[in-house]
Amino acid sequence: MTPKEKAQLAARNVLDPFNAVTILGNSAITIGSDADSPYGPGMKGWGRNVGVSYTEDITGEFVGTFLICSIVHQDPHYHRMPRASIPRRVFHAIDQVVWTQGDNGKGMVNYASVLGGAIDGEIANLYVPGQKTNLPSTAERYATGLGTAPIDNFITEFLPDVARRIHIRVVLIQRIINQVAKTPPGQ
Repeated sequence: MTPKEKAQLAARNVLDPFNAVTILGNSAITIGSDADSPYGPGMKGWGRNVGVSYTEDITGEFVGTFLICSIVHQDPHYHRMPRASIPRRVFHAIDQVVWTQGDNGKGMVNYASVLGGAIDGEIANLYVPGQKTNLPSTAERYATGLGTAPIDNFITEFLPDVARRIHIRVVLIQRIINQVAKTPPGQ
């Protein structure tokens, strides 16, 4: 992919309607479950939370999908392995957090994940209300992010298979599956 294509992918990821639904829903749950949150109560707090969440998302996409991938010539896609064994696919989903594919198709360190998470965390320290910004707190958030990163990969890897087996016909789920299926298959 060219840097321009990576920028377009980052923009598509931010503007994706399912991304919006996720951000809006998570913000509603966050504010609804904690009226004393640093964002404040009610619609005003919800709006602040939505704004911060979008800012974090835009920063993550810019840094991880566009900037780092363009500089180190890394492919920003997750490549599924639909024909591999289940244990191999599970290992692949975990492994992709630290080892991925370059633009040339060869394996390389996943700089977007390893460095991008640290950069995003430091930038978020500048504007996310109510979070501790010291090194141990930032390192803890970074480690949690790396530790939970395989969850997205598991969804991308296995959701199309699960949906085919149980024949889900719900439009929302089908759209998610279509988005996931657009990712080029792996080896």
